[in-house]
Amino acid sequence: MSRLFGTDGVRGVANKELTPLLAMQLGQAGASVLTKETSHKPTIMVGCDTRISGDMLANALMAGICSVGANAVYVGVVPTPAVAYLTRKYHMDAGVVISASHNPVEFNGIKFFDANGYKLPDAMEDEIEAIIKNDMKDLSFPTGTAIGSITYRTDAREDYVKHATKEIPVDLHGLKIVADCAEGASHYTSIEALKALGADVVAIHNNPDGTNINANCGSTHMEELMECVKAEKANVGLAFDGDADRLLAVDEKGNKVDGDQIMGIVGNYLKEQKKLKKDTIVATVMSNLGFFLMGEKQGIHMEQTKVGDRYVLERMRQIGANLGGEQSGHIIFLDENTTGDGLLSALHLLQVIVDTKKPLSELASIMEVLPQALVNAKVPNDKKNSYMENQQIADAIDTLTKKFAGEGRVLIRPSGTEPLVRVMIEGKDQKQIQEEAEKLAALIEKVM
Repeated sequence: MSRLFGTDGVRGVANKELTPLLAMQLGQAGASVLTKETSHKPTIMVGCDTRISGDMLANALMAGICSVGANAVYVGVVPTPAVAYLTRKYHMDAGVVISASHNPVEFNGIKFFDANGYKLPDAMEDEIEAIIKNDMKDLSFPTGTAIGSITYRTDAREDYVKHATKEIPVDLHGLKIVADCAEGASHYTSIEALKALGADVVAIHNNPDGTNINANCGSTHMEELMECVKAEKANVGLAFDGDADRLLAVDEKGNKVDGDQIMGIVGNYLKEQKKLKKDTIVATVMSNLGFFLMGEKQGIHMEQTKVGDRYVLERMRQIGANLGGEQSGHIIFLDENTTGDGLLSALHLLQVIVDTKKPLSELASIMEVLPQALVNAKVPNDKKNSYMENQQIADAIDTLTKKFAGEGRVLIRPSGTEPLVRVMIEGKDQKQIQEEAEKLAALIEKVM
């Protein structure tokens, strides 16, 4: 059995890899590990995104939680960052979100937060996994009145909206905003927050039916949003993903503004306001080379981590930074929440637009996005970490690295959440790097 936990919880095809049985076991083991030091009857909050398998997995998970003597509080469909925030606000012992983020509807995932709203460290995930691999033999199962119960809260999403609009009370009157909710968890929260702050909101893909989450919409498919911004003559477009922990944007001309650019825009604004702690932004090795060059020019120190928002957050906490994230739009504003938060990212970006009175296209020019090709090679999940053991692949990577030395870079890494090896090449010629990336990805698919 390979490691259950990836970089973002336990992921898989719902009812095939991520079964109700596994969800129940994760509830049992997770509740046991996360609450073992509590002297009271522990309570764990559970939320989910809009995908059809959410209720099935949530109920199985909560059955597991109750079976080891803990209580569950079900808050229904809310963004992942809402679970992180509300776990703290409601004084829960832990929080769980059931979501596969930006992935298609057939996937789902289970992600744990501790009592302070932080994702679990590897050691704690390993402890949960060890209990499951040992067939739950280390657990005790109470009877009678010691069994846990489930309660339901309907005020969670409003409390999250109030938090976001209170933290960044930017006046959005006069701004026309197109918001793509990816048929996901932000379909209510983001629209309500933007309207509450006075924006003229055009909402698209905000009618989730359980099957349409992320389907040709949201932060992974922005073509419709780009066209809609131009057609509506809007000031800005906002693209969320299925669980609303990511944000990408579109400027008034219909051009995409990625996570690196958003961090650059907001980071520079915060630095000018003397609110960027340590004058530092934490990013991953996947961030565009132009982002790091921008940092040098603007006097912002750039910390680099390996790919995964958990590693970004880990480094932010270590050094006392308050801004970090990924090119994909997973941006952490640590003064206001403990995980990537699409709504907070949107409000921070909108605040810069309002305060500077500059269009997003002008703000985004703070950094030059250098040509970058990203191609995914589909490989079996159990083989995605061993690609360098194949000599043919290792030689091809070495050849490419030497070819682009000094004028770009080559980065190959396994996905933490999907059965993929990601090939990324940066260079001066988009056509050339795209061809080379596709060639290498095809080789990896062929020999793995």
